[in-house]
Amino acid sequence: MTEKEIDQVLERINSWPRLAFLHLPTPLEFLTNLTEIYKGPEIYVKRDDLTGRGFGGNKSRKLEFIIADALKKGCDSLVTWGSYQSNWCFQLALASRRFNLKPILILFYPDKEPENEGNLLLNRLLEAEIYFSQVPAGKVVSRDFALDKIKEILPELTARNLHPYIVSVGGSMPLGSMEIPLGAVSYLLAFYEAWRQAKNRGISFSYVIHASGSGATQVGLLLGTKIFSPKTKVIGISVSDDKAYLAQEVKIIAEASIQALSLKIVIEDEDIIILDDYLEGGYGIFSPKVTQVIKLLLQKEGLVLDPVYTAKAMIGLLDLIRRGFFEKNDKILFFHTGGAPALFAYGSQILSQ
Repeated sequence: MTEKEIDQVLERINSWPRLAFLHLPTPLEFLTNLTEIYKGPEIYVKRDDLTGRGFGGNKSRKLEFIIADALKKGCDSLVTWGSYQSNWCFQLALASRRFNLKPILILFYPDKEPENEGNLLLNRLLEAEIYFSQVPAGKVVSRDFALDKIKEILPELTARNLHPYIVSVGGSMPLGSMEIPLGAVSYLLAFYEAWRQAKNRGISFSYVIHASGSGATQVGLLLGTKIFSPKTKVIGISVSDDKAYLAQEVKIIAEASIQALSLKIVIEDEDIIILDDYLEGGYGIFSPKVTQVIKLLLQKEGLVLDPVYTAKAMIGLLDLIRRGFFEKNDKILFFHTGGAPALFAYGSQILSQ
């Protein structure tokens, strides 16, 4: 894209309502010890675990746009869903409270009703309104199932004169009250931020690696590379679904983002790179590899990974290095998307591996 076209994209995004409540830009760090241990490409990390509200995380970037959209539409509450340790749900509850919106969460759990630990403890402290629903272990609930649960509670919310803003898990899929993919747009800006930091240091990234769940972060990073760094490839490490399903989700969100931003970009199937080799048993299920990689990054780099998302993404990154996927002179950017509170809810499970 030309500089004029890039400026037009940024102007378009900046014209949308946004509440700038985060600590940006987040740091870009070189992982010296990890790079030395693996004797391979240079490894960098974008510290979006340090976005600055609560325990940080990638979802906070999305909420700068989503909360602004909810306020613009005259809503007084936000309704969403996720797992009972969902970092998305906590960050949404946190941002909602800050701007006097009522957080309403539908949380799914696999066996007995969960203890008040980790993100759930934080949601309780925020006095979020919580509806629990039981689902099979290791699976992410379907969108239709979650929306049916929301339909069940809407009459009650209406009877209480609430005007809820309904947003999909992760702020990813445009549906309910969010007509355009604000989550993806926020991560286009996140890549732009990282790209500028790297450019100032004379760095050009060969690959961006991240945990891929609901799809918006991957779409934003993919569009960002297309605009600012066309030679950079984005690899999503799936933490929940098989790559065929997740690729379809990414494609839908990408097409909606391209339309919303009036981009002259085509996302081909080969652009959507998703690996589902590192699920380690399924969503929220842990293996000894999860414990090992959490210990490694904590001890060698002082980075706290969460067991559900970023640990599995790091397992994937390090395995790709071991397998010789990257060239020796490649520069890899790992997007740390946060999620630390979940670590404290799963401690006994992690240490038992």
